Amino acid sequence: MAVVSRCSRAATAATTANATTATTFAYLIRSLSPFSSSSSTFDPQNDLNNRNKPAVLGTLKRESKGRNVQWVFLGCPGVGKGTYASRLSNLLGVPHIATGDLVRDELASSGPLSSQLKEIVTQGKLVSDEIIIDLLSKRLEAGEAKGESGFILDGFPRTVRQAEILEGVTDIDLVINLKLREEALLAKCLGRRICSECGGNYNVACINIKAENGRPGMYMAPLPPPPQCASKLITRPDDTEEVVKQRLRIYQAMTRPVEDFYRSRGKLLEFDLPGGIPESWPKLLCALNLEDREDKQSAAA
Repeated sequence: MAVVSRCSRAATAATTANATTATTFAYLIRSLSPFSSSSSTFDPQNDLNNRNKPAVLGTLKRESKGRNVQWVFLGCPGVGKGTYASRLSNLLGVPHIATGDLVRDELASSGPLSSQLKEIVTQGKLVSDEIIIDLLSKRLEAGEAKGESGFILDGFPRTVRQAEILEGVTDIDLVINLKLREEALLAKCLGRRICSECGGNYNVACINIKAENGRPGMYMAPLPPPPQCASKLITRPDDTEEVVKQRLRIYQAMTRPVEDFYRSRGKLLEFDLPGGIPESWPKLLCALNLEDREDKQSAAA
């Protein structure tokens, strides 16, 4: 199969550069020329007031011919990649593929990798490239069989090696890097809760950071569960202060270079979250030249 050969060459090149063992992607993604873009930073506090949008944004209005968007979300653990990727997935009609969910599904399945993954996750370490690529390959193959087109990746790539392999396989149109102040990020991670019955994600933290030293204040309201879930909330085993801080340290060391990788290719859009979903969602849509008509109708109702 030609695509397997192409993926093997990409993995081999990355292996040579990193002196490690690579695993091939075994999936088919419809390729199209990428959006031409330039790396940009979007600051909602200033850019919206000044009506200045980064150069990358004008290209997003162009409709892709033959496939849907192929985007990547970057950002520290707990920043909200899943929340905003999921919303954009629903808006654009493309699958949201979160590698964190793939890992948790594998853990719950009691499959051959579950015991190995349990130790890695509880210690706050990054899952190896080989395991992530294997899980992602299976998910993309399943999507291909169902006729899916395009994707929004959340949690991959996390290393330059993964980015190099992905680059050798397909065209990524845009990489959205979500950024949040560290004190808010830590509180947000520690406030995460999951319903043990339905799997819904909620947050009990009420974050209220006052403005000081020229920095704007920030308010993020809690995301409470519905009454039927309130008594069934559990905390993820890796959401302890020690593990969260360890994940942030690992991110700084290993994943920040991925930002540089995409910045050098003119595909990175950096977006500073100004607050919770009510404040951030419309500004993110503005940054992407998108419009959520249903959200507007709900607000007007």
